[in-house]
Amino acid sequence: MKNFDFWTKWLILIGLLLVLFGLALAVFNQSLLFEILFNSNVDPVFWGLAAVPPASQNFQRWAYAVLGATVAGWGVFLTFLAYFPFHKKELWAWNCILVGMLVWYFPDTILSMLYGVVFNAVFNTLLLVLILLPLIFTHRHFSGGPARHRSRHSRKEAA
Repeated sequence: MKNFDFWTKWLILIGLLLVLFGLALAVFNQSLLFEILFNSNVDPVFWGLAAVPPASQNFQRWAYAVLGATVAGWGVFLTFLAYFPFHKKELWAWNCILVGMLVWYFPDTILSMLYGVVFNAVFNTLLLVLILLPLIFTHRHFSGGPARHRSRHSRKEAA
């Protein structure tokens, strides 16, 4: 059980880190820290060595702000899923996290590679691994047979 609790806390931590990262991206995407860690890896793909044009910089600020808000919301969802139904070993929560990650990862990463933004593809892969690890190591806790996974509602209907 300690192993399961560790991985549950791991998922909660990743969710909270996503909230913080998303909010920081939304608000501070043009700060020196994001310039060094993020923009310096993305901007050259689209503008080469030239400075980002002012109109494009405004669009970039807006796009990163919207992306950051989305990532923050995604982190909240992951945190709540891990803290409540995942922690209770509800199979749907495990499935939701897995399917949600795969639906995000493949299009985002493939498109990043097609556009030449290798930095984002690497970042995505790191995040995917960080979230798949708990799913891999907790899978056996969610495979106790169909009766174990029926909701309270369906058990009442069966009675």
